[in-house]
Amino acid sequence: MPQQRFPKIEILSIAPHAISFILSETDTSMANALRRIMIAEVPTLAIDLVEYSENSSVLNDEYIAHRLGLIPIRYTPDGSVKGGDCNQAFLSHRECVCYDRCPRCSVEFELDVNFDKVNPTRPDQERDLSLTVTSKDLISNNMLVSAAHFLNEEEQDESHDEGISIVKLGPGQHLKLKAVARMGISKEHAKWCPVAVATYRFWPIITINEEACNMLTLEQKQELVDACPDRILELDEITGNLVAVENAYEMATFTEDLKVAQNAMKKRPEDDDFVTVEHSTDRFVFSVETTGAMDAEEILMSAMRVLKDKLNYLASEVEKLKD
Repeated sequence: MPQQRFPKIEILSIAPHAISFILSETDTSMANALRRIMIAEVPTLAIDLVEYSENSSVLNDEYIAHRLGLIPIRYTPDGSVKGGDCNQAFLSHRECVCYDRCPRCSVEFELDVNFDKVNPTRPDQERDLSLTVTSKDLISNNMLVSAAHFLNEEEQDESHDEGISIVKLGPGQHLKLKAVARMGISKEHAKWCPVAVATYRFWPIITINEEACNMLTLEQKQELVDACPDRILELDEITGNLVAVENAYEMATFTEDLKVAQNAMKKRPEDDDFVTVEHSTDRFVFSVETTGAMDAEEILMSAMRVLKDKLNYLASEVEKLKD
Protein backbone atom coordinates (compact mmCIF):
# COMPACT_ATOMS: atom_id res chain seq x y z
CA MET A 1 0.00 0.00 0.00
CA PRO A 2 1.40 3.46 -0.91
CA GLN A 3 2.68 5.49 2.00
CA GLN A 4 0.26 8.22 3.06
CA ARG A 5 1.69 11.73 2.75
CA PHE A 6 0.79 14.93 4.57
CA PRO A 7 1.99 17.85 2.40
CA LYS A 8 2.99 21.06 4.15
CA ILE A 9 3.35 24.65 2.94
CA GLU A 10 5.83 27.13 4.41
CA ILE A 11 5.50 30.77 3.32
CA LEU A 12 8.83 32.42 2.48
CA SER A 13 7.48 35.81 1.35
CA ILE A 14 4.06 37.17 0.57
CA ALA A 15 2.73 40.33 -1.07
CA PRO A 16 -0.53 41.12 -2.88
CA HIS A 17 1.14 40.62 -6.28
CA ALA A 18 3.57 37.76 -5.48
CA ILE A 19 4.09 34.84 -3.15
CA SER A 20 6.99 32.47 -2.55
CA PHE A 21 6.52 29.28 -0.56
CA ILE A 22 7.93 25.81 0.07
CA LEU A 23 5.80 22.76 -0.64
CA SER A 24 7.21 19.76 1.24
CA GLU A 25 6.50 16.13 2.14
CA THR A 26 5.05 15.35 -1.29
CA ASP A 27 6.37 14.53 -4.76
CA THR A 28 6.59 16.12 -8.21
CA SER A 29 3.14 14.86 -9.25
CA MET A 30 1.46 16.97 -6.57
CA ALA A 31 3.78 19.96 -7.13
CA ASN A 32 3.14 19.96 -10.87
CA ALA A 33 -0.61 19.47 -10.39
CA LEU A 34 -0.74 22.55 -8.14
CA ARG A 35 1.32 24.59 -10.62
CA ARG A 36 -0.84 23.59 -13.60
CA ILE A 37 -4.07 24.36 -11.72
CA MET A 38 -2.82 27.85 -10.80
CA ILE A 39 -2.07 28.46 -14.48
CA ALA A 40 -5.07 26.87 -16.16
CA GLU A 41 -7.97 26.13 -13.81
CA VAL A 42 -8.38 28.96 -11.30
CA PRO A 43 -11.53 30.86 -12.37
CA THR A 44 -11.31 34.60 -12.96
CA LEU A 45 -13.30 37.30 -14.75
CA ALA A 46 -12.34 38.64 -18.18
CA ILE A 47 -14.05 40.66 -20.89
CA ASP A 48 -15.61 38.18 -23.31
CA LEU A 49 -18.01 40.28 -25.39
CA VAL A 50 -17.75 43.84 -26.73
CA GLU A 51 -20.61 45.81 -28.33
CA TYR A 52 -19.62 49.01 -30.14
CA SER A 53 -21.77 52.10 -30.50
CA GLU A 54 -19.01 54.16 -32.13
CA ASN A 55 -15.35 53.64 -32.94
CA SER A 56 -13.59 56.28 -35.00
CA SER A 57 -10.13 55.53 -33.53
CA VAL A 58 -7.19 54.28 -35.59
CA LEU A 59 -7.71 50.71 -34.32
CA ASN A 60 -10.44 48.44 -35.67
CA ASP A 61 -13.09 46.82 -33.47
CA GLU A 62 -11.43 43.40 -33.27
CA TYR A 63 -8.08 44.86 -32.17
CA ILE A 64 -9.64 46.88 -29.36
CA ALA A 65 -11.75 43.90 -28.27
CA HIS A 66 -8.60 41.81 -28.03
CA ARG A 67 -6.87 44.45 -25.90
CA LEU A 68 -9.92 44.71 -23.63
CA GLY A 69 -9.96 40.95 -23.16
CA LEU A 70 -6.41 40.99 -21.80
CA ILE A 71 -7.12 43.62 -19.12
CA PRO A 72 -7.21 41.85 -15.72
CA ILE A 73 -10.62 42.13 -14.08
CA ARG A 74 -10.54 42.14 -10.27
CA TYR A 75 -13.31 40.89 -8.01
CA THR A 76 -13.10 42.24 -4.46
CA PRO A 77 -15.49 40.55 -2.00
CA ASP A 78 -17.65 42.85 0.10
CA GLY A 79 -15.76 43.97 3.20
CA SER A 80 -12.36 42.91 1.80
CA VAL A 81 -9.54 44.70 -0.01
CA LYS A 82 -8.08 41.55 -1.57
CA GLY A 83 -8.64 40.43 -5.13
CA GLY A 84 -10.56 37.27 -4.34
CA ASP A 85 -11.94 34.07 -5.83
CA CYS A 86 -15.00 34.84 -7.96
CA ASN A 87 -16.15 31.21 -8.01
CA GLN A 88 -18.79 31.67 -5.31
CA ALA A 89 -20.00 35.04 -6.58
CA PHE A 90 -20.57 34.18 -10.25
CA LEU A 91 -21.71 31.34 -12.47
CA SER A 92 -20.19 30.32 -15.77
CA HIS A 93 -22.37 31.76 -18.55
CA ARG A 94 -22.80 28.20 -19.86
CA GLU A 95 -24.29 27.08 -16.55
CA CYS A 96 -26.53 30.12 -15.98
CA VAL A 97 -30.22 29.68 -16.86
CA CYS A 98 -30.64 33.25 -18.16
CA TYR A 99 -31.38 33.84 -21.84
CA ASP A 100 -28.44 36.12 -22.69
CA ARG A 101 -26.74 37.53 -19.60
CA CYS A 102 -27.57 38.56 -16.06
CA PRO A 103 -25.78 39.90 -12.96
CA ARG A 104 -25.24 36.33 -11.77
CA CYS A 105 -23.08 35.36 -14.73
CA SER A 106 -21.71 38.63 -16.10
CA VAL A 107 -20.55 42.16 -15.34
CA GLU A 108 -21.06 45.04 -17.78
CA PHE A 109 -18.53 47.81 -18.36
CA GLU A 110 -19.24 51.01 -20.27
CA LEU A 111 -16.62 53.15 -21.98
CA ASP A 112 -17.41 56.49 -23.59
CA VAL A 113 -14.48 58.81 -24.45
CA ASN A 114 -14.82 61.69 -26.91
CA PHE A 115 -11.60 63.60 -27.64
CA ASP A 116 -13.39 66.87 -28.46
CA LYS A 117 -15.30 66.80 -25.17
CA VAL A 118 -12.39 65.76 -22.94
CA ASN A 119 -9.65 67.93 -24.49
CA PRO A 120 -10.94 71.32 -23.20
CA THR A 121 -10.64 69.99 -19.61
CA ARG A 122 -6.98 68.95 -20.01
CA PRO A 123 -3.99 71.13 -18.97
CA ASP A 124 -2.87 73.61 -21.64
CA GLN A 125 0.43 71.81 -22.28
CA GLU A 126 -1.40 68.52 -23.06
CA ARG A 127 -4.08 69.79 -25.45
CA ASP A 128 -1.92 69.29 -28.53
CA LEU A 129 -1.21 65.68 -27.56
CA SER A 130 -3.28 62.59 -28.30
CA LEU A 131 -5.65 61.37 -25.57
CA THR A 132 -4.91 57.91 -24.13
CA VAL A 133 -7.94 55.79 -23.33
CA THR A 134 -7.09 53.50 -20.41
CA SER A 135 -8.69 50.90 -18.17
CA LYS A 136 -9.66 53.78 -15.84
CA ASP A 137 -12.29 54.74 -18.40
CA LEU A 138 -14.08 51.39 -18.00
CA ILE A 139 -17.10 51.97 -15.72
CA SER A 140 -18.47 48.81 -14.08
CA ASN A 141 -22.12 48.19 -13.16
CA ASN A 142 -20.95 46.05 -10.21
CA MET A 143 -19.25 47.90 -7.37
CA LEU A 144 -17.30 44.76 -6.39
CA VAL A 145 -15.75 44.33 -9.84
CA SER A 146 -13.28 46.65 -11.57
CA ALA A 147 -10.33 46.60 -13.94
CA ALA A 148 -6.94 46.00 -12.30
CA HIS A 149 -5.14 49.15 -13.43
CA PHE A 150 -1.76 48.41 -11.85
CA LEU A 151 -0.04 45.43 -10.27
CA ASN A 152 1.33 47.39 -7.30
CA GLU A 153 2.02 50.93 -6.07
CA GLU A 154 5.53 50.95 -7.54
CA GLU A 155 4.17 50.24 -11.02
CA GLN A 156 1.53 52.94 -10.52
CA ASP A 157 4.16 55.52 -9.52
CA GLU A 158 6.31 54.74 -12.58
CA SER A 159 3.43 54.79 -15.09
CA HIS A 160 2.76 57.80 -17.31
CA ASP A 161 -0.90 56.77 -17.76
CA GLU A 162 -3.74 56.33 -15.29
CA GLY A 163 -4.23 52.68 -16.15
CA ILE A 164 -3.64 50.07 -18.84
CA SER A 165 -3.54 51.77 -22.26
CA ILE A 166 -6.24 50.71 -24.73
CA VAL A 167 -6.02 53.19 -27.62
CA LYS A 168 -5.07 56.80 -28.36
CA LEU A 169 -7.62 59.28 -29.69
CA GLY A 170 -7.06 62.43 -31.75
CA PRO A 171 -9.26 65.39 -32.74
CA GLY A 172 -12.70 64.30 -33.92
CA GLN A 173 -12.32 60.73 -32.67
CA HIS A 174 -14.76 58.99 -30.35
CA LEU A 175 -14.88 55.55 -28.74
CA LYS A 176 -18.08 54.28 -27.15
CA LEU A 177 -18.71 50.66 -26.26
CA LYS A 178 -20.19 48.20 -23.80
CA ALA A 179 -18.01 45.28 -22.62
CA VAL A 180 -19.29 42.16 -20.86
CA ALA A 181 -17.01 40.28 -18.47
CA ARG A 182 -17.66 36.62 -17.73
CA MET A 183 -16.10 33.98 -15.50
CA GLY A 184 -13.84 31.38 -17.10
CA ILE A 185 -10.55 29.49 -16.83
CA SER A 186 -7.43 29.85 -18.93
CA LYS A 187 -7.71 26.26 -20.13
CA GLU A 188 -10.33 27.81 -22.43
CA HIS A 189 -8.48 31.09 -23.17
CA ALA A 190 -5.34 32.73 -21.79
CA LYS A 191 -7.19 35.94 -20.90
CA TRP A 192 -8.61 34.15 -17.84
CA CYS A 193 -5.14 33.23 -16.52
CA PRO A 194 -4.63 34.76 -13.03
CA VAL A 195 -0.84 34.33 -12.97
CA ALA A 196 1.99 35.91 -14.93
CA VAL A 197 4.49 33.45 -13.42
CA ALA A 198 3.89 30.13 -11.64
CA THR A 199 7.05 28.05 -11.33
CA TYR A 200 8.75 25.76 -8.88
CA ARG A 201 12.31 24.56 -8.43
CA PHE A 202 13.71 21.60 -6.55
CA TRP A 203 15.11 22.27 -3.10
CA PRO A 204 18.88 21.61 -3.24
CA ILE A 205 20.45 19.09 -0.88
CA ILE A 206 24.03 20.31 -0.39
CA THR A 207 26.30 17.79 1.31
CA ILE A 208 29.86 18.80 2.23
CA ASN A 209 32.28 15.94 2.88
CA GLU A 210 34.23 17.43 5.78
CA GLU A 211 36.74 14.56 5.92
CA ALA A 212 37.62 14.89 2.24
CA CYS A 213 37.66 18.71 2.39
CA ASN A 214 40.23 18.63 5.20
CA MET A 215 42.70 17.24 2.65
CA LEU A 216 42.35 20.38 0.50
CA THR A 217 44.40 23.54 0.78
CA LEU A 218 42.74 26.90 1.32
CA GLU A 219 43.47 27.77 -2.32
CA GLN A 220 41.77 24.59 -3.53
CA LYS A 221 38.71 25.32 -1.39
CA GLN A 222 38.55 28.82 -2.85
CA GLU A 223 38.82 27.28 -6.30
CA LEU A 224 35.73 25.17 -5.57
CA VAL A 225 33.86 28.28 -4.40
CA ASP A 226 34.82 30.13 -7.60
CA ALA A 227 34.06 27.14 -9.84
CA CYS A 228 30.38 27.15 -8.90
CA PRO A 229 28.57 29.78 -11.04
CA ASP A 230 25.60 29.77 -8.65
CA ARG A 231 27.78 30.94 -5.73
CA ILE A 232 26.11 28.48 -3.36
CA LEU A 233 29.37 27.91 -1.43
CA GLU A 234 31.57 30.18 0.64
CA LEU A 235 34.53 29.91 3.01
CA ASP A 236 33.90 30.35 6.71
CA GLU A 237 35.98 33.36 7.77
CA ILE A 238 36.89 31.80 11.11
CA THR A 239 37.45 28.10 10.39
CA GLY A 240 38.23 28.27 6.67
CA ASN A 241 35.80 25.42 6.02
CA LEU A 242 33.48 25.17 3.05
CA VAL A 243 29.87 26.04 3.94
CA ALA A 244 26.66 26.57 1.98
CA VAL A 245 25.36 30.14 1.76
CA GLU A 246 22.10 30.94 3.54
CA ASN A 247 20.03 31.50 0.39
CA ALA A 248 21.49 28.62 -1.61
CA TYR A 249 17.99 27.36 -2.42
CA GLU A 250 17.35 30.54 -4.43
CA MET A 251 20.49 30.23 -6.55
CA ALA A 252 21.20 26.53 -7.07
CA THR A 253 20.78 25.51 -10.71
CA PHE A 254 22.55 22.14 -10.44
CA THR A 255 25.24 22.86 -13.03
CA GLU A 256 28.13 20.46 -13.75
CA ASP A 257 30.86 23.08 -13.19
CA LEU A 258 31.39 22.14 -9.55
CA LYS A 259 31.66 18.42 -10.39
CA VAL A 260 34.24 19.11 -13.13
CA ALA A 261 36.39 21.16 -10.74
CA GLN A 262 36.21 18.43 -8.08
CA ASN A 263 37.21 15.70 -10.52
CA ALA A 264 40.35 17.66 -11.38
CA MET A 265 41.33 17.81 -7.68
CA LYS A 266 40.77 14.12 -6.88
CA LYS A 267 43.77 11.84 -6.58
CA ARG A 268 41.70 8.94 -7.93
CA PRO A 269 38.50 9.07 -9.99
CA GLU A 270 36.70 6.75 -7.56
CA ASP A 271 37.31 9.03 -4.56
CA ASP A 272 34.27 10.62 -2.91
CA ASP A 273 33.17 14.09 -4.01
CA PHE A 274 34.09 17.00 -1.77
CA VAL A 275 30.67 18.59 -2.28
CA THR A 276 27.48 17.07 -3.72
CA VAL A 277 24.41 19.03 -4.82
CA GLU A 278 21.30 16.93 -5.43
CA HIS A 279 17.60 17.54 -6.07
CA SER A 280 15.24 16.97 -3.19
CA THR A 281 12.42 14.66 -4.27
CA ASP A 282 9.91 15.90 -1.69
CA ARG A 283 10.61 19.63 -1.24
CA PHE A 284 9.89 22.36 -3.81
CA VAL A 285 10.26 26.16 -3.87
CA PHE A 286 7.34 27.91 -5.61
CA SER A 287 7.32 31.43 -7.05
CA VAL A 288 3.98 32.88 -8.12
CA GLU A 289 3.31 36.35 -9.56
CA THR A 290 -0.17 37.57 -10.41
CA THR A 291 -1.62 39.55 -13.29
CA GLY A 292 -3.53 41.70 -10.82
CA ALA A 293 -6.87 39.91 -11.19
CA MET A 294 -6.40 38.16 -7.82
CA ASP A 295 -4.08 38.46 -4.86
CA ALA A 296 -1.31 35.85 -4.87
CA GLU A 297 -2.54 34.32 -1.62
CA GLU A 298 -6.06 33.93 -3.05
CA ILE A 299 -4.70 32.21 -6.18
CA LEU A 300 -2.97 29.60 -4.03
CA MET A 301 -6.08 29.02 -1.92
CA SER A 302 -8.29 28.79 -5.00
CA ALA A 303 -5.90 26.33 -6.66
CA MET A 304 -5.99 24.12 -3.55
CA ARG A 305 -9.79 24.24 -3.58
CA VAL A 306 -9.87 23.16 -7.24
CA LEU A 307 -7.40 20.35 -6.54
CA LYS A 308 -9.46 19.19 -3.57
CA ASP A 309 -12.65 19.17 -5.68
CA LYS A 310 -10.93 17.10 -8.36
CA LEU A 311 -9.68 14.56 -5.83
CA ASN A 312 -13.11 14.32 -4.19
CA TYR A 313 -14.68 13.73 -7.61
CA LEU A 314 -12.12 11.03 -8.39
CA ALA A 315 -12.79 9.34 -5.04
CA SER A 316 -16.55 9.33 -5.64
CA GLU A 317 -16.14 7.85 -9.13
CA VAL A 318 -13.88 5.10 -7.78
CA GLU A 319 -16.48 4.29 -5.11
CA LYS A 320 -19.12 3.96 -7.84
CA LEU A 321 -16.92 1.47 -9.68
CA LYS A 322 -16.61 -0.62 -6.51
CA ASP A 323 -20.39 -0.78 -6.20
